[in-house]
Amino acid sequence: MIRLRRPAAVATLTLVAVVTAVLGLAGPASAHVTINPKEATQGGYGRFAFRVPNESDTASTVKVEVVLPENAPVGSVSTMPVPGWTVQVEKRKVDPPIEVHGSQLTEAVGKLTWTASANGGVKPGEFQEFPVSMGPLPKVDQMVFKVLQTYSDGEVSRWIQEPTSGGQEPENPAPVLALTAATASAEPAANTPAASPVAASGDDSDGGAGTALGVAGLVAGLAGLLLGGLAYLRTRREPTPKS
Repeated sequence: MIRLRRPAAVATLTLVAVVTAVLGLAGPASAHVTINPKEATQGGYGRFAFRVPNESDTASTVKVEVVLPENAPVGSVSTMPVPGWTVQVEKRKVDPPIEVHGSQLTEAVGKLTWTASANGGVKPGEFQEFPVSMGPLPKVDQMVFKVLQTYSDGEVSRWIQEPTSGGQEPENPAPVLALTAATASAEPAANTPAASPVAASGDDSDGGAGTALGVAGLVAGLAGLLLGGLAYLRTRREPTPKS
């Protein structure tokens, strides 16, 4: 049986502990449903995507229900076709009516439901985005979208918890779109929808790639440090050759 000398054993165990901790911290901390981009301007129009990752190891996501906030109705909501999915749009009455380019609207979209075709859906280890266009965005600080994610085995993930005042993320957070007041120069022209912004490139996927690269670099550095220490210990224990 091979035994490691005490300094080498300590160094090895330390490296294993550090790598385990780092990989644990780099796990899927954002494996819930999100909206991208996460910020927009009040009164404007925008293209957004609900990003739905699959957290099950055995079942596929086959239905996604997005409930629009009742306290922040939007006059215009349209969806983009998603291959392999059908969408159902449900409207609700709004009182008082909302004004959109001089017209009074008494109805607004209240719920969007995407359903996968037979043998389809979001498989384990995958995610799917469901794009929508919305506007004019209401004059509120944020919009909270409650989402139900149904799996092929009947399980339902309820992403419905609103943000807390303490800033700590709840266990099952709902997607939140933060809205900022428009400046005078950024106000959209009357009767003309503002250009749809392109989703920022620095989204969750880029953040995950950056984290992965950082972890890889840290592990490589620790491995190099361990190997260097072992080499140093070996040279100290080798006898000096006699002349």
